[in-house]
Amino acid sequence: MSPRVPGTALSRRAFLSAATPPAVTFQTSDEVDFVVIGSGAAGGTMARELSQAGFTVVVLEQGPYRRAADVSHDELAISMDVALQGDEPQTFRSTADDDAQPAATPFHPAHYARTVGGSSTHFTANYWRFRPIDFKERSVLGAIPGTALADWPISYEELEPYYTKVDWEVGVSGAPGPNDPARSRPYPHPPLPVKSSGVLFERGAKKLGFEPHIAPMAILSEPRPGRGACAHCGACMGYMCEMNAKSSTLATMIPEAEATGRCEIRAESTVHRIELNDAGRVREVVYFDKDGRVQAQAAKAVVLCANGAETPRILFMSESSRFPQGLSNGSGMVGKHLMFNGGSLVNAWFEEPLNEYKSQGVTRICTDWWDTDPKRGFYGGGGLDGRQIYNGPLLFALAGIPQDDPQWGLEYRRALAHQFNRSMQVLSHTTSLPLETNTVTLDPELKDRFGRPVLRITYKDHPDDLAMMRYLQDRGAEIMDAAGATRVWKEPVNEQNVGFHLLGTCRMGNDPATSVVDKYHRSHEVPNLFICDGSSLVTSGRGQPTMTIQALAFRAAEHIVGFAKRGEI
Repeated sequence: MSPRVPGTALSRRAFLSAATPPAVTFQTSDEVDFVVIGSGAAGGTMARELSQAGFTVVVLEQGPYRRAADVSHDELAISMDVALQGDEPQTFRSTADDDAQPAATPFHPAHYARTVGGSSTHFTANYWRFRPIDFKERSVLGAIPGTALADWPISYEELEPYYTKVDWEVGVSGAPGPNDPARSRPYPHPPLPVKSSGVLFERGAKKLGFEPHIAPMAILSEPRPGRGACAHCGACMGYMCEMNAKSSTLATMIPEAEATGRCEIRAESTVHRIELNDAGRVREVVYFDKDGRVQAQAAKAVVLCANGAETPRILFMSESSRFPQGLSNGSGMVGKHLMFNGGSLVNAWFEEPLNEYKSQGVTRICTDWWDTDPKRGFYGGGGLDGRQIYNGPLLFALAGIPQDDPQWGLEYRRALAHQFNRSMQVLSHTTSLPLETNTVTLDPELKDRFGRPVLRITYKDHPDDLAMMRYLQDRGAEIMDAAGATRVWKEPVNEQNVGFHLLGTCRMGNDPATSVVDKYHRSHEVPNLFICDGSSLVTSGRGQPTMTIQALAFRAAEHIVGFAKRGEI
């Protein structure tokens, strides 16, 4: 593990020079040891771990390879990041009895970034661990009718060393909270400075007897070699970080993978199929290159890390006579149990300026409601954080004024000018129950520009999930009232039709009849195929799954390296 070594922030010129990877390319006809599909929290980690272990790796990423020179602090630039899925459509329906329609929302139903580094390049960078209960809720709570709630095949205690590896390898800033699970090492970096939203959130929560605490963030509070500390520019959520202070795989794992001389990041490469040989083992990955030409990369093994929507899509498109329902889908579990995580929003205005448009998104959280409490009358748990979501004037103009207030004219202009710098939000992060009816499938009619079937998302929140969102929203409103807000209002809690956390669609488990991969992320049916990303999760946790996805990737990579070195792949 890398020790904590404070360094010196790089100049922009030095950063740009350091970000240029070594020139290493492989021929598609060369059989590399591993093809990794996807370069986000899981794929980028896999690439580094496998290449540093001495194996040759090609990473296929459908998005572009962007660098610091591509970063802009112009608020309009967020449209580039939000739109990184390109112009490919998706369809959505609430139930299988409904007709799937092209999504009308500005966000895709399964929303993620197509870019080297994946969604880790523009996430808020909340890095919460799951807790022991998250891995064994079925045993503790029993069955919940109509759901597929199940225990994980691993425990928190088994995953804890890999959570700690994430902390130290990528750089997480924080301090233990009063309700945190056990950890084997302290945080490698001290907390980031508290913001106005954190002070107010903490003040209100403590008045009500709750226990708010410092938010763990995958953002550097101090420099590391080759990376600058947070410059507090305010452009975290939705943007790349030009200082490399945000611990995306683009800033952390991928440069180290490329530095081995054994890893090629092949950007703008859109995977179509995974092909098998006559023995039923993976032999190559077929993809479209940036010019739309069909290519096929030979490989001894494949690690599929494309996210909880694209991973099942690729498996479905890889159907064959051996796997007529899709690759590795003899169980019929591929694409099922999609979980978005829940969320609800409270808006608050204050008398004094808050300057929330500066610095990182979140500095204080509260997780007093993590466990399911039978007294509530429904399943679920989660936490709250204080932040400003509408942290740019344009975004605030679109969504920061209550809908029953004037939306045009002089009063609207006055509200924008006065309230922009006096507003904050409390966001809840809650559970999603795994339902077999919530699925990722292929749309039978609509195709993308390559002729591939587009994603069809079927999703309807369980009533308990909606109840938990409303419950925590009420707590958030109480906290803002206690903090002295001049005005508090709640956004409607409706059934979700957009997911940013795409979980559960190729769940891990010990029983091949009810899961897609084993506890080491190896396909139950294809011995040289591994699947590790949000699709592997058995339950949703309480929001903020990225750290768990990355910890699983570190753990899976360790076992895959062991299998390969022992000749077991």
